[in-house]
Amino acid sequence: MIEFFTSSTFQTVLSALNSGFLKTLQLFFITLIGALPLGLIISFGSMSRFAPLRWLTRAVVWIVRGTPLVLQIIALFYVPGIWKWFNWPSGESGRMMAVCVAFIINYACYFSEIYRGGIQGVPKGQQEAGQVLGMTKLQIFRHITLLQMIKRIVPPMSNEVITLVKDTSLARVISLQEVIWMGESFMKGNSGIAGLVWPLFFTAIYYLAFSGIVTVLLGQLEKKLAFFQ
Repeated sequence: MIEFFTSSTFQTVLSALNSGFLKTLQLFFITLIGALPLGLIISFGSMSRFAPLRWLTRAVVWIVRGTPLVLQIIALFYVPGIWKWFNWPSGESGRMMAVCVAFIINYACYFSEIYRGGIQGVPKGQQEAGQVLGMTKLQIFRHITLLQMIKRIVPPMSNEVITLVKDTSLARVISLQEVIWMGESFMKGNSGIAGLVWPLFFTAIYYLAFSGIVTVLLGQLEKKLAFFQ
């Protein structure tokens, strides 16, 4: 009979959870690095004066925001191979690559709407004042619009980033061995251990700690930007 909570069992479980949490962190940071700039580009497309580009961009954003992220992960991972477009690299690297692409596209679309609201929320009079002073469109965006936009978007962006922390658990749908997958594996059988429930619930500590750190950091950022008020 397996002892469910011995020193060796705890070390085995903790090592596996730490390994899974590293995958979770990797997915989180890659998503932010890719989605933040891509979201800004998409927001420009959704505000473009060129109507076909504007409506195409908004249609893509509507589709991505209106369908579940888990469905997008499954479709992006399996459909290209089924339709013989291309195959993701085999093993864990291919799963990580596919899920990162899915997360970046999904969160870029959400970020784009936040960017768009922030940009359109800056009074047009200030932009017109910049034109009167002889500033170029790029200078107006950098020195007038961008700084005020950042202050406006921090609260909603913070909510999305916190959601991203928890959404990383959806990567397990294609068997990416993130922290939830690792915790559940000890229920089914992993490292000669089966029937353990506590590792799955123990993963909540990882998410609570990570969410807490992210919340504090974003709160500090919001305070630093308070001089715009």
